Amino acid sequence: MSRILFGLLFTMLIILQNSNGQMEEWCIADEQTPHDALQMALDWACGRGGADCSKIQRRKSCYNPNTLLDHASYAFNSYYQKFKKQGATCYFRSAAMITNLDPKYKLKWFISCEFE
Repeated sequence: MSRILFGLLFTMLIILQNSNGQMEEWCIADEQTPHDALQMALDWACGRGGADCSKIQRRKSCYNPNTLLDHASYAFNSYYQKFKKQGATCYFRSAAMITNLDPKYKLKWFISCEFE
């Protein structure tokens, strides 16, 4: 029982790590999205969407792991963090989703590639 309570407490601390008490949110690619739809959403985010995708280019700090899912998640989150205060969503034609759990525990690139 104490392990369960400790786990719940730890999870809540991760979720509420934002200093002002608001829950942090990340926009990540939905791994169930077909590759062609994910690629189209990634192309839009890095193009007309205005996401900062410079770090996921070849030989840049966030290029690896070089997977469509990781690059799309990086681009989607870049777009969302940059424009959410202006009303942007994390939709990308159903290719993305919001998570309140820090993706660095699931997605490899969050471990070595943090947003500035």
